[in-house]
Amino acid sequence: MAYNYLDFEKPIAEIESRIEDLRMAAGGTVDVHEEIRRLEKKADDIKERIYGGLTPWQKTQVARHQDRPTTEDYISYFLRDFVEVHGDRSYADDPAVIGGMAWLDGDPVMVIGHNKGRTTKEKISRNFGWPHPEGYRKALRLMKLAEKFGRPVITLIDTAGAYPGIGAEERGQSEAIARNLFEMSALRVPIIAVVLGEGGSGGALALGVGNRVLMMEHAIYSVISPEGCAVILWKDGSKAPDAAEILKLTAQDLKKLGVIEEIVKEPTGGAQRDKALAAKNLEKAVKKHLKELSEMSPDELVADRYNKFRAIGQFIEQK
Repeated sequence: MAYNYLDFEKPIAEIESRIEDLRMAAGGTVDVHEEIRRLEKKADDIKERIYGGLTPWQKTQVARHQDRPTTEDYISYFLRDFVEVHGDRSYADDPAVIGGMAWLDGDPVMVIGHNKGRTTKEKISRNFGWPHPEGYRKALRLMKLAEKFGRPVITLIDTAGAYPGIGAEERGQSEAIARNLFEMSALRVPIIAVVLGEGGSGGALALGVGNRVLMMEHAIYSVISPEGCAVILWKDGSKAPDAAEILKLTAQDLKKLGVIEEIVKEPTGGAQRDKALAAKNLEKAVKKHLKELSEMSPDELVADRYNKFRAIGQFIEQK
């Protein structure tokens, strides 16, 4: 399958195109293997340089990359025997949110995440990862089930935001999000939230009240999209790159601000370049934090979560 290059990846695209041409020519009278190795090294160097200095807007593009691994991908890579649970037992099932029971290295967990889909048909069926209220109520149903059986909760965040349609508002979109925030804050089992790609507004935060919040290296997490911010501030959506700079939405910015606990390393060129390696890195991080949290009592877990979010945004008054 052909790789979908972003605009700033054109230098990489040119070299990798030459490599592909040489591979097709391999086997002829001229030995091209040495030239292929040289170009591969050059491509790796360029990827290191480009991805080592991405701007917030470029990171936004990477976070939204159509080949980026989805929640389903990560579940298939490092969780076993996943059994999906459907429906909120009130209105309907929401395909934009998936969740169910699974095993992580022999330990039972509950995993819940947004799912955008990849093909056009999948994206439409999953509403492009924009959850309805029933999606958040399904997530809450699963979290309460996890609490009942003492299973840690892992949430995988990847959404531009909650669906803003009339039907969603009529069915209580804001209440569903607020209820999740309230209930997650007091859940008596460990919660690890991971921002995989795009973490947008309350639609992301409704799955984000964790004891530990992790972000993939090139993910973003913000109260609003850069485009939406640009329209509000400057009445001009084309200023989205400027908005991305001031929103402090990158994993690196949020780690400095104390919003997240860990940045999970991605393969050079982004998680979409090597999904298995990205999943392996995430699995290692999740296991580490779960081990730490497993030593806490239910009361300590609730207090830990409360103190984490109370500490965000602290400041010192200058006299």
